[in-house]
Amino acid sequence: MSRICEITGKGSIKGSHIWRSGKAKKKGGIGTHITAITKRKFRPNLQNVKAVINGEVRYIRVSAQALKQGLVTKARNDAGLKPTQPLPRLNKSAGLSVLSFQVVHGGPF
Repeated sequence: MSRICEITGKGSIKGSHIWRSGKAKKKGGIGTHITAITKRKFRPNLQNVKAVINGEVRYIRVSAQALKQGLVTKARNDAGLKPTQPLPRLNKSAGLSVLSFQVVHGGPF
């Protein structure tokens, strides 16, 4: 499985890690010098997300940036709530039932 975002196409890019030694001239030294350079990869922050794609619910690998931009429609459970949200608390003294709560707030009934 490749490390590529399925929405934005963002993938790994090459780079290098540079070691420097010495004291900067600003701070009274003779300047910093590069002592070593090693190759490395910058990898995207990919998350596995259950999303709705073309009316079908499936897991996709998406970058965190795409999630923040709202490019992904997350799949929801039957009650229309996100799986991370707690169920609504009902006030029994007000006489609300589960059915009336779902009708008032756009539930599945």
